[in-house]
Amino acid sequence: MKTQSSTSPASTNRKNSRGVLRLVSTKDLSREDWLDVRKRGIGSSDSSAAIGLNPYKSPLELWLEKTNRDQHLAKPNPEDDTAPVFWGVVLEPIVASQYQRRSGNKVRKINAVLQHAENPWMLANIDREVIGSPDVQILECKTAGLNGAKLWREGVPKYVEVQVMHQLAVTGKQAADVAVLLGGQQLEVYRIERDELLIKHLIELERQFWHYVETDTPPPADGSDSAERALRLLYPEDDGEALDFSQDPTLNETFFTLKQIRHTLAELNQRESELKQALQQAIGSASKAVFADGSISWKKSKDSVGVDTAALFNDHPDLKLLYQVSKPGSRRFLIN
Repeated sequence: MKTQSSTSPASTNRKNSRGVLRLVSTKDLSREDWLDVRKRGIGSSDSSAAIGLNPYKSPLELWLEKTNRDQHLAKPNPEDDTAPVFWGVVLEPIVASQYQRRSGNKVRKINAVLQHAENPWMLANIDREVIGSPDVQILECKTAGLNGAKLWREGVPKYVEVQVMHQLAVTGKQAADVAVLLGGQQLEVYRIERDELLIKHLIELERQFWHYVETDTPPPADGSDSAERALRLLYPEDDGEALDFSQDPTLNETFFTLKQIRHTLAELNQRESELKQALQQAIGSASKAVFADGSISWKKSKDSVGVDTAALFNDHPDLKLLYQVSKPGSRRFLIN
């Protein structure tokens, strides 16, 4: 077992001996109702996004979800067997079973959404409770495909560590094991110990995010693709108004810096093209070139067959009318 840095069931809406509140039972809860419950606070899987450490979701996108503005956001289909989320659910009991076999610890499911005793907006779903062990009380099960496994090369990724620390904060427990199945065949187990200083900092950052939710104020965008999607959803259309920011020093500095960066990027792109073309000339008709610290492959892809849609529609204009679709417009961000 590798080291980095359980909650007993109780009746719904009552605290157990450790002061943890079972907000709602999930045993017979539909997925739609479960998602609705999650909007009442910050769950453990939300925690890293709330503080800006999730590589897949920004605070702004999470804010859209918590304020019911996410109707048009793309959602993972739990029935899509090509999606990582599908296999995460399917393989969770297998990972838990193999953890039991390897560690000797017994685990059981907790069919409830748990709530922090002092901060009611802090929620948690625990994959498994570890029974009877003085050293560890929670099991978090993870699966990572070939691409996702790269994030685990140096141990538990930060966003997972934050998720588990959130669980320890909500439950009051002292340690959790993270069992991750890498590439479908390699099981690794990591121990995460409770860190009071980290938990204090985490709660403060999550409280700041929840204040954005309570005051219906969007958090700052962070430059991620997730934030880009959220902004397009939040402000899909313009209203024709022209705003004058000429007397705003902060926004003027932001605008000036953006123009400088775009100019620098244009110069870098030009230089990149020059270097690439110099190497292409040197390689000529060869398929590969080897250098002191790497290599370049320059191979022709296979020929493909396409459809000349312009000629097709010219010869059969009725087909264009029959199969045409309307595509919604999008706002263009142009700098003058």
